[in-house]
Amino acid sequence: MISKRRDDKGRVLQQGEWQEPSGRYRYKYTDSLGKRKILYSWRLTEADKMPEGKRADLSLREKERKVQSLQMQGITGSNITVLELVERYLSLKTGVKHNTLANYKFVVNVLKKEEFAYKKVDDVKLSDAKIFLIKLQRDGRGYSSIHSIRGVLRPAFQMAVDDDLILKNPFGFELGTVLVNDSQKRHAVSPEDETKFLDFVKNGSISSYLQRQQVVRGYFQWKRM
Repeated sequence: MISKRRDDKGRVLQQGEWQEPSGRYRYKYTDSLGKRKILYSWRLTEADKMPEGKRADLSLREKERKVQSLQMQGITGSNITVLELVERYLSLKTGVKHNTLANYKFVVNVLKKEEFAYKKVDDVKLSDAKIFLIKLQRDGRGYSSIHSIRGVLRPAFQMAVDDDLILKNPFGFELGTVLVNDSQKRHAVSPEDETKFLDFVKNGSISSYLQRQQVVRGYFQWKRM
């Protein structure tokens, strides 16, 4: 009779499970595309304590259940990173205007400097997405810049949902529920105040016709912003 494999605590290891000499566990499986994949964890079950100095992570069997659940639903899972997903999404945006293209490049450059960009897409949870945007604001990024970054991440992750790589879009929340809008607010000018201003320009101390035209033009440009 073939003896069953056990870990260093005497627990029977299931098919595909192994414990390395370092104590780390691994699970080998074949995805629905026929590719061999390996999962790793320092814990076999959720009841195990994380070894000191190791980063918090799901246990091996929690990861196994997640993979099995996705496979039962016909979802393949993916090793694609957030940055790779964004670049794939942007590669489909052809014929965009120069300003839009510049914004895309800005987003990619920001992401390349962030650890979040190198997470696997199917590892990103709703809380991860929120924490990332909060971090950007704490790092000094303005609300409008973060709005632009999220404006690329949200549809990119939706593409991943549509392609059956993930179940839910982690960026499917309203930005205002997470961040403080620190953008400068402009208050509307009442019709009465506008009339007073134009009367002042016409009859006040601004004597030059050219100066009056410049002031009025600047005012209406400001209104259109």
